[in-house]
Amino acid sequence: MTILEQARSGNITDVMKTIAHNEGVSPEQIRQAIADGNTVILNSRQPVAIGKKLITKVSASVGLYEKNDTIQGEMLKIKAALKAKTDTIMDLSVRGDIDDMRSTVLNSIDCPVGTLPLYQALHDAEEKYGSALKMTADDFFEVMEKQASEGVSFMALHCGTTMEVVKQAKEDHRIDPLVSYGGSHLIGWMIHNQCENFLFTQFDRVLSICHRYDVVLSFADGMRPGCIADSLDRPQVQEILILGNLVKRAREAGVQVMVKGPGHVPLDEIETTVKLQKKLCHDAPYFVFGCLPTDSAVSMDHISSAIGGAIASFYGADFLCIVTPAEHIGMPDADDVFTGVIASRIAAHAGDVAKGHPDAIAWDREMSVSRRELDWQHQIELSIDPETTERMWKERSSNFSSECSMCGDYCALKIVTKYLHDEREVI
Repeated sequence: MTILEQARSGNITDVMKTIAHNEGVSPEQIRQAIADGNTVILNSRQPVAIGKKLITKVSASVGLYEKNDTIQGEMLKIKAALKAKTDTIMDLSVRGDIDDMRSTVLNSIDCPVGTLPLYQALHDAEEKYGSALKMTADDFFEVMEKQASEGVSFMALHCGTTMEVVKQAKEDHRIDPLVSYGGSHLIGWMIHNQCENFLFTQFDRVLSICHRYDVVLSFADGMRPGCIADSLDRPQVQEILILGNLVKRAREAGVQVMVKGPGHVPLDEIETTVKLQKKLCHDAPYFVFGCLPTDSAVSMDHISSAIGGAIASFYGADFLCIVTPAEHIGMPDADDVFTGVIASRIAAHAGDVAKGHPDAIAWDREMSVSRRELDWQHQIELSIDPETTERMWKERSSNFSSECSMCGDYCALKIVTKYLHDEREVI
């Protein structure tokens, strides 16, 4: 039985108990949330839960992309992501020894690993036939099953990108027609072969593989907006409608499912975007790329993403895919990946505080007390990025003792705390 089937049968498994302990909730709450479909468990040596009323999680993407990329180089990025405390890793390799890359990742880390199997299927078709356009549906499903059998926790698939959606995108005259790498290649294959998307027409095969290996199905959005002006246009919404129907079919088949989303979204449309997806996709966990509330933050898109991600988290997004400073300008290095994870973790935490998550509120309260007490070491330990915090503190506070670096001997907090200390309960 899959995790979803176990939950529906009333069985609380060991992995559910582990998740409950990690999240600070009861095992029954986790079981019920999975049974309802608003929470999924990404199975691995260190399982992670994504869903409603849980801490917002973060995912970092790596993979062989450019000709000179190496597995060793990508593993340095993974090391940086794990140091920054990412919750999951996605291996999005498109070239080179993809099998060896995935094997190395799966054998090296304990957190859940996701893939987008279309990338390898296109690469293998290029090698086999001389053109990725000659890929067959059977070629794809062979790759998908191989990756699932090796222990991949979740897979991103563009099951809702149909010919009708593509036609709608053409009629809408988008400014930035396609920014999804997998979506654009799949659509190119569909147009060249004048063939409907096999992930849609043969969706039962997708479900069969996911069910057999208990892999979480992550619906990728081929029509995610790549610029502010295209947000919430007809092809984007039409694809969400299709995915909503596929969510129901996946759950009926006992397969856990979440939905990936945009993309570039103006601040005033983030709430609508999240709530629309949740409504149309039956409260499935929402995996957000961004959101990016401006198109103009080139080289600083991690900041833009943190702004949008915090708002998306507040309105119900459950899972944030990192955006690095290199987005739109080049491929990220290890430092970019680290920075991207930290930015997304800040966004996730800010969203959780706003949602009233007790652990998030307790974390900030503990930081506030440590700040009041001028307990620098504990402030460093509580920081989202302790190493950078400690380095900055040592570099810039050398002229002060226990007081804050802004005021020194005239620390207002110290003076006021001393005056008020006897008149209030010590926390």
